[in-house]
Amino acid sequence: MQRALSTLRESNGKSNFAEWYQTVVREADMAETSPVRGSMIIKPWGYGIWEQIQRQLDGRIKESGHDNCYFPLFIPLSFIAKEAQHVEGFAKEMAVVTHHRLKMSGGVLAPDPEARLEEPLVVRPTSETIIGDAFSRWIKSHRDLPLLINQWANVVRWEMRTRLFLRTSEFLWQEGHTAHADAGEAMAEALNILEMYRDFAETVLATPVIAGEKPENERFPGAVNTYSIEAMMQDGKALQAGTSHYLGTHFADAQNIRFQNEAGELTPCHTTSWGVSTRLIGGVIMVHGDDDGLRIPPAIAPRQIVIVPMLRNKPEDADVLGYCESLSHALSRETALDDRIRVQLDTKDIKSADKRWNWVRRGAPIIVEIGPRDVANGNVTFMRRDQLRDGDKVQSHAMPRERFVADAGNLLSAIQVRLFSEARTRLEGNIKTGFKNFDELAGYFGGAGDDDESGEFRGWARVPWSRPSGAALEEVDERLKKLKLTIRNAPLGQSAASLGKCIFTGQRATQEILIARAY
Repeated sequence: MQRALSTLRESNGKSNFAEWYQTVVREADMAETSPVRGSMIIKPWGYGIWEQIQRQLDGRIKESGHDNCYFPLFIPLSFIAKEAQHVEGFAKEMAVVTHHRLKMSGGVLAPDPEARLEEPLVVRPTSETIIGDAFSRWIKSHRDLPLLINQWANVVRWEMRTRLFLRTSEFLWQEGHTAHADAGEAMAEALNILEMYRDFAETVLATPVIAGEKPENERFPGAVNTYSIEAMMQDGKALQAGTSHYLGTHFADAQNIRFQNEAGELTPCHTTSWGVSTRLIGGVIMVHGDDDGLRIPPAIAPRQIVIVPMLRNKPEDADVLGYCESLSHALSRETALDDRIRVQLDTKDIKSADKRWNWVRRGAPIIVEIGPRDVANGNVTFMRRDQLRDGDKVQSHAMPRERFVADAGNLLSAIQVRLFSEARTRLEGNIKTGFKNFDELAGYFGGAGDDDESGEFRGWARVPWSRPSGAALEEVDERLKKLKLTIRNAPLGQSAASLGKCIFTGQRATQEILIARAY
């Protein structure tokens, strides 16, 4: 597999990154396509990663004052129709339920014509409208504010071109929804959540990101402001890893979400929404994977240390197994990255070498191999998945058992830091600046790009921007689409120094934006 993946994934130069990605997902046994078009089956190893993401992010959400709840999968069509911008943004992706019963007719099972619903139900593409309806009942007074809730759920968006984890018709996500008394408080919420996402991506997923505001044409349908974190994949493309939206009073006006202020006046709430999804797993694969397959940051690895007994059907096998069991128990009592170390002793009846490479492909951070010599000497032999090879040679390390147990947490932390450092170096080293006009930008990205995502590596461009809107922005968007480019965001915290002229309009630039090809 290593040689095959090496020919597919290249950090600079021609590659077939898309095929490499699919191969890694398959070989790591993370997910597979399902009989339902565009949907996926998440297998235990892939779902284990999602569980770690969910557990750790959920803790942060609750610590910031939000409570979890759950809303129905089905949303009345009339709810969605109340918000015109929202409908326009999602109309082409909505799945609709029109009947509540099936019936045999001529030997064929089909919807019963007599069971047609009076009002069609939309399968949840996002929950702003149905949560807004609840907010309109729950909120009466300024004393009810702020109202801060979160939901872990599945959503359906009928995608035409799908890819496991990155874009599927059904996916898992977290969606937060809040209501506030004024714009300042709601905007602070949206930006605080953006910062939470940025910190989570960098400290837990070991994925460096750039946080910023989306341009007008990339906003969430119905939002006043949309913010995102953007991550760079190993092929130079961008992945939107999370979004946070200030919705103003648009949804409050449509859903009658009002409160009585201290003066006794009824006034609309200012609302926000924000979310991340299983797309984060796709990002982890494309940021950290290598020629041997997946590499998982220890913070989200379902099993951080895997112990593989080197058994040979000899009498000493019992000693090896006993030694491994003792080592597993000792490690499981240690901590790393603020949690108990997650250990697995692999006793499957498979050749030891095959088990080792199975865990290499899956990206387990530390793979321990114990044989009779390790038992006799009281040692532990192990591989670090983040630095598996020195050239073509696989690297293994050995240390006394007691020292390994004591240092295991530090080793896992070091792997987490190293993966982040590698990705940050890639991100910071591949954002090109200095473009004076659109032709220079077009020349850098080299034409329209390839639909199969082959071709030469290109990173991102950071260019001066005058924030055009309306028809002028539509013209910019059309010019970028011809090159298969998109505006990712305008990074937050920009310097107020002179930026020169916008490369699209020639007008004085007010900020800089990131432009890239993207997933």
